[in-house]
Amino acid sequence: MPARRHFGSVRRLPSSRYQASYWHLAERHVAPETFTTKGEAYAWLSTVEADVLKGAWVAPSAGSQTFGDYADNWLNRRRDLRPRTRELYEYLLGSFLLPAFRNICLADLTLARIRLWHGGLVTEHPALAPKAYRLLKTILNAAVEDRRLIANPCQIKGAAAEHPDERPVATIAEVDALADAVPPRYRAMVLLAAWCSLRFGELAALTRQRVNPIQGWVEVQQTLTETDDGHLRLGPPKTKAGRRAVAIPPHVMPDLMRHLETHVGPTPDSLLFPAPEGTGYLRRSNFARRIWQPAIRKVGVSLHFHDYADVLVMPTSVVEALLCEVSELHRSA
Repeated sequence: MPARRHFGSVRRLPSSRYQASYWHLAERHVAPETFTTKGEAYAWLSTVEADVLKGAWVAPSAGSQTFGDYADNWLNRRRDLRPRTRELYEYLLGSFLLPAFRNICLADLTLARIRLWHGGLVTEHPALAPKAYRLLKTILNAAVEDRRLIANPCQIKGAAAEHPDERPVATIAEVDALADAVPPRYRAMVLLAAWCSLRFGELAALTRQRVNPIQGWVEVQQTLTETDDGHLRLGPPKTKAGRRAVAIPPHVMPDLMRHLETHVGPTPDSLLFPAPEGTGYLRRSNFARRIWQPAIRKVGVSLHFHDYADVLVMPTSVVEALLCEVSELHRSA
């Protein structure tokens, strides 16, 4: 009876230990370690054969690339990232990931090593730890897809979850007070932010043609991003859901109509809220310093415009109740 044919081959070394090797994709691969017995060597080859058959094979040398080199290449390949997202990734890599893992081979990134790193990060930078961990997991997921790793070692339960502090909520009276506190050319902007849940970048990108005062809606198709180096970039929202038509509450329409008549150019592409000079895009940094900060100091509240624009993201029934309350207030005024 002929001997069973094994996948790969095993040879005994002068040290009396056994070395396993095999051919795959026209290349000879050697096991990264030697074995005490021939049976252990053949058992390792059997696991490799199983990976080859189910398409999960990873070359033994694949994990020898350092995390730093792989992460740099990964970020350079990500042409789909939005400017602010790229800036965040560059910051997280430079501040937290590369100092810890730059010269470590991908294959040496174990769960224990990542757990130790994460534990220190949670203690020193609790707010950024989930973001840094999610980025590390994303990069290593790509390494698995690129056949650099067999599996992702980021397996810490709950490490990616964020637990932000409760965000402030503006009252209806505060919304009205803030609209009164800003210069008239920004009153409609403040009201649209609160009642239509529009972000600053969406408002800064709005043009006359995106507003339908007859049917009472505003269409969001683009958003303006200001990067840390001061560049302004106009592009689509992050997600398909970000492109949307938003109903304008009836009590906001008079202010919006006055704004269109007084502060907006006549052409379809005229910006709804241009820079103070009347041309060009409104910068978030300038708006915050010159318009928003004086307004919140005058009203006596502590709100970021980003928080303020989210205050009325509520169930429809709640918003309808608030609208009724507003109508009653205006009738009684």
